Amino acid sequence: MDRVSAFDEPLKKLLGGATAKVMAEHLDLHTVGDLLHHYPRRYEERGRLTALADLPLDEHVTVVAQVADARVLMFNNGRGKRLEVTLTDGHGRLQLVFFGHGVHKPHKELLPGRRAMFAGKVSVFNRKMQLAHPTYQLLDTADTDEATEAVDAFAGRLLPIYPACKQLDSWRIAKAVDTVLPSAQEAVDPLPPGLREGRGFTALPEALLKVHRPQTKADIAEARDRLKWDEAFVLQVALARRRYADTQLPAVARRPVPGGLLDAFDAKLPFTLTDGQQKVSKEIFDDLATEHPMHRLLQGEVGSGKTMVALRAMLGVVDAGGQAAMLAPTEVLAQQHHRSITEMMGELAENWGLWRESPPQKGGGGRRAGMLGGSEQGTKVVLLTGSMGVAARRQALLDLVTGEAGIVIGTHALIEDKVQFHDLGLVVVDEQHRFGVEQRDALRSKGKQPPHLLVMTATPIPRTVAMTVFGDLETSVLDQLPAGRSPIASHVVPAKDKPHFLSRAWERVREEVENGHQAYVVCPRIGDDADDEAAGKKAKKAPEAEGDKRPPLAVLEIAEQLTKGPLAGLRIEVLHGRMNPDDKDDVMRRFAAGEVDVLVATTVIEVGVNVPNATAMVIMDADRFGVSQLHQLRGRVGRGSAPGLCLLVSEAHEASPARARLSAVAATLDGFELSRIDLEQRREGDVLGQAQSGVRSSLRMLTVIDDEEVIAAAREEAVAVVAADPELEHLPELRTALDALLDKEREQYLDKG
Repeated sequence: MDRVSAFDEPLKKLLGGATAKVMAEHLDLHTVGDLLHHYPRRYEERGRLTALADLPLDEHVTVVAQVADARVLMFNNGRGKRLEVTLTDGHGRLQLVFFGHGVHKPHKELLPGRRAMFAGKVSVFNRKMQLAHPTYQLLDTADTDEATEAVDAFAGRLLPIYPACKQLDSWRIAKAVDTVLPSAQEAVDPLPPGLREGRGFTALPEALLKVHRPQTKADIAEARDRLKWDEAFVLQVALARRRYADTQLPAVARRPVPGGLLDAFDAKLPFTLTDGQQKVSKEIFDDLATEHPMHRLLQGEVGSGKTMVALRAMLGVVDAGGQAAMLAPTEVLAQQHHRSITEMMGELAENWGLWRESPPQKGGGGRRAGMLGGSEQGTKVVLLTGSMGVAARRQALLDLVTGEAGIVIGTHALIEDKVQFHDLGLVVVDEQHRFGVEQRDALRSKGKQPPHLLVMTATPIPRTVAMTVFGDLETSVLDQLPAGRSPIASHVVPAKDKPHFLSRAWERVREEVENGHQAYVVCPRIGDDADDEAAGKKAKKAPEAEGDKRPPLAVLEIAEQLTKGPLAGLRIEVLHGRMNPDDKDDVMRRFAAGEVDVLVATTVIEVGVNVPNATAMVIMDADRFGVSQLHQLRGRVGRGSAPGLCLLVSEAHEASPARARLSAVAATLDGFELSRIDLEQRREGDVLGQAQSGVRSSLRMLTVIDDEEVIAAAREEAVAVVAADPELEHLPELRTALDALLDKEREQYLDKG
């Protein structure tokens, strides 16, 4: 067996088909290397019990606890049996329940005084925390072969507790790790020898051994330090190589023409750009003037004026004779950007012929189409989406390839092969977290030479995340809101505990409308036939996982209830992603025009929608949304001079993590603070998942919030390594680690560089 293949060995060969199948399906572990990098989440000391008071609701946990008492209860006139076992840590208590035939074995084994590891999902019943049908492993008896094995597996003082699932407990994972642990000796060390020795790191095989089977707490700290560095360094090398490849590419410098469209646009602005907008615009125009492609991330608070900055960049590129494309994640957002840009341009659009299908008649006040900034091309702004009619789509494609269109705004439809540009100079990607690196690159490849790239996000990103997820981009931050923006008050509405709060919420919406304003009501689901069919399939698949949870509230149902009930008499309309595009556009246009009082919608309104008269938002089942998504949604109100109101309606239990999330959102409007909370509450893999960075394997040891120093230092080392050896020809072990980190498509992209 050679050094590489030991880690690539399929788990099925060592652990058997059944265990390997569960590991693959539920934990995404396929090879020996995957399992060796599946590190313990924490460690319990053999003689110490887990603090039961700190257990998180709705999460799969493993605890070490002592049985306090156990009793069998009969129900259904003696036909049913229930075993209730109370665990203690010496202070708090946790209840276990077993039903039916599952009662016999635990009734015999879980006697008062016994210690064991228990695993299951924490729920609340009758205001008490409980685990229903947990699995368990006795720790203080050697009566059975299984118990003897368990004690052998945990011979040390520190018991490793692994990230587990319902189908596979922590102690079974520990047993599997024991089987593959000898292969740790075959680990290929990605750190260059000079770096490893200079920083005094332990050898990789030793670090793997110590993280899985530590003898002391010092072993754990030593192993974690080393393994964090591996993750940070390999990831930063991947990003440094991408940045290096980009600097080798040629690009056409796009300098705005004095007296062109950009100058005319600026002269007509009814307000002054904020200092932040001016600073960021300068950074962008400086980049556009160079002969290497710009790669810049523009992040800013909801409503900080990113679209204005992007439009000025696009107009500057059109002035310079190029074309600009804006990629939006949804049709509604693409249409909204198109509408916003039309409004921002105002009469300039008429005077400069941007929206004219033909030149003005003789004697008309407009300037001839085709004379834009002295260029013969670039006189139209076009919209391109997947659901456009054949004729409109054909015309848009023709305008792009001939250069008649200076600016195009579109969805994924822009990426299709048949879309060709005359001279693509700038790509603006809105809401980058919705697009993968491959999609971004597909659009960039449509230029004669690589176009400049501006990526925008309204989800504020902590510096460490910017260095990882967006590590191939320079970063600009807009943290200043334009003048005239109003504060937004946010409140959690506990609909289950206090139903009268929900009634009051609808009264508040009615009051806003009576004062001449408008409101949004957001629901997680549409509620049409296709939606219900999908929900039905999901329920059939995993009835036990859903428990007695009701399906998320739906737009169509809530709209009907409001129309007949608390908001009767108001003009209520619905908006969701499966509506006909013309109908969607019509609803948004009428809402923007003030002809609709209340818009009941899905998250299609999450980004880019700008209706300053909308002052109230009610988010139903708010606990079903993520922190950053709630922050985005809330940003749709308070966009005018009147104060905004956001009500987060939830039936989640007061002590649940979901309610804690909602309280955090209600407590602050600071997007950077919320992004930290969001990151702390989610797994790192969600942040560095394939959708955002092309990285297949999530971070297991490194936490991008806490390990800022490690990431910054690893970035410095990575830049030095790549500058000295861009192809890593002299570092084959690092190259191997890089291949493992990146999927094949990403690797091809790096090779292209």
